[in-house]
Amino acid sequence: MRHRKKNRSLGRVKRQREALLRNLADSLILHGKIETTLAKAKELRIFIEPLVTKAVVGTLADRRNLIKVLYTDEAVRKLMDEYGPKYKERPGGYTRITKLGPRANDCAEMGVIEFV
Repeated sequence: MRHRKKNRSLGRVKRQREALLRNLADSLILHGKIETTLAKAKELRIFIEPLVTKAVVGTLADRRNLIKVLYTDEAVRKLMDEYGPKYKERPGGYTRITKLGPRANDCAEMGVIEFV
């Protein structure tokens, strides 16, 4: 039973799910917006908001924590140098999810997640 379970499993085991979220976070940071399923986008929002908050604070310890989570140094650099100062005054809510409708082949609900 799923009583009081917070996260979506996305049909994957834990390590695959963590790798998927890390890859999606890397892509979102590097490209600014990505198109994915609505469930993945909602889960990615939960994953990426604390990372942006760490980038806003911008200490060396925060940079090292981001290096642990994200795969590429370019994503860490862009998050710390571009998105951190950009959202300095914003108290939260750094991403926006827009629904696109169902995907043609399997009718999965699609959406675009992007930085505000």
